[in-house]
Amino acid sequence: MNVDDLELASAIADRVEKFVREVVVPYERDPRRDHHDCPTDELVIELRERARQAGVLTPHILSDGSHLSQRGTALVLTSTGLSPLGPLACNTCAPDEGNMFLLGKVGSNYIKDKFLAPLVSGKARSAFFMTEPAEEGGAGSDPSMMRTTCHREGDSWVINGRKAFITGAQGAQIGIVMAKADEGACMFLVSLPDPAIRIERIPRTIDSSMPGGHAVVKLDNLRVPAEQMLGSAGEGFRYAQIRLAPARLSHCMRWYGACLRANEIATDYANRRMAFGKLLIDHEGTGFSLAENLIDLKQVELMIQWCAGVLDSGAAGGNESSMTKVAVSEALMRVADRCVQVMGGSGLTEDSIVEQVFREIRAFRIYDGPTEVHKWSLAKMIKREWARARV
Repeated sequence: MNVDDLELASAIADRVEKFVREVVVPYERDPRRDHHDCPTDELVIELRERARQAGVLTPHILSDGSHLSQRGTALVLTSTGLSPLGPLACNTCAPDEGNMFLLGKVGSNYIKDKFLAPLVSGKARSAFFMTEPAEEGGAGSDPSMMRTTCHREGDSWVINGRKAFITGAQGAQIGIVMAKADEGACMFLVSLPDPAIRIERIPRTIDSSMPGGHAVVKLDNLRVPAEQMLGSAGEGFRYAQIRLAPARLSHCMRWYGACLRANEIATDYANRRMAFGKLLIDHEGTGFSLAENLIDLKQVELMIQWCAGVLDSGAAGGNESSMTKVAVSEALMRVADRCVQVMGGSGLTEDSIVEQVFREIRAFRIYDGPTEVHKWSLAKMIKREWARARV
């Protein structure tokens, strides 16, 4: 990342931070939530219109269609993450941000015009249909277990199967569906809603920042035009890897911003609240907790920048993104937990965003691969490297 790129990204991040703090944060008490306490589409549309007016909608993608470097994106997405509503308002949220990245990299001109353009404009939401129900032995952290099938019929592909934990499926206008053909895994772009895609249920989950929740979905003879396949049959897993490493890192960026904000709130509380004759900050237990937060937050920042640099070099960054996802999610969990603890009873209520950040970070330890799966993947890499070195 050259100096000019860094200056541009820093300037964008500053504008985004001002917008999130001054405009988005007051919406955190907005009652427009669904029965799972997720933001409604009405609220998202209003926030995005305000972001558009402020010039901070989809800020990581420039007016000429180019994408900020990953290191530049880190600055911007961290700023959007200062509120759980910030990524929604600025159109940097999951799964849209990862889907935009993927389509920008490998989509045909037809796919970019039909599906990418509405996402970049903030006029559409998307969903990524990969995970499947565990009780049916479907794909979860191991996508090779995929049971959803697809086959060619004339100028279309027909898809059948069930998907689970599909973030934002309810209310999305665009979907990316993964299915297995004789040639291997495939990816398809679909317009939503479609009568062949039926939402069976939306389980209540610990997190509540994503519109539409995390649905269980049935795909029953879904017909997709062949021109809406991403690339060629059998290339789905390769495309998934193009998306997953940057998407893991984007999660780290956004939730780093959320924990910076939570730590600000806890620090302010500790410097105002009196207990046992002195401020909480003057009690060693509290002061040390906030000091540990600073240490963890700095380590998170450095890990994100390190991994972003690897991706910017052109490397796939699979191992590096796994290390970063583990380190960041675990560190931010410690930060969020300490913030709740410092604030005592106040940290357990919806009166402060700290409580929601704690819940969201707990879910983040599962998103895009649980900590244990990434450690297992890294252990396999260690074994391979050991064996290679002995040849």
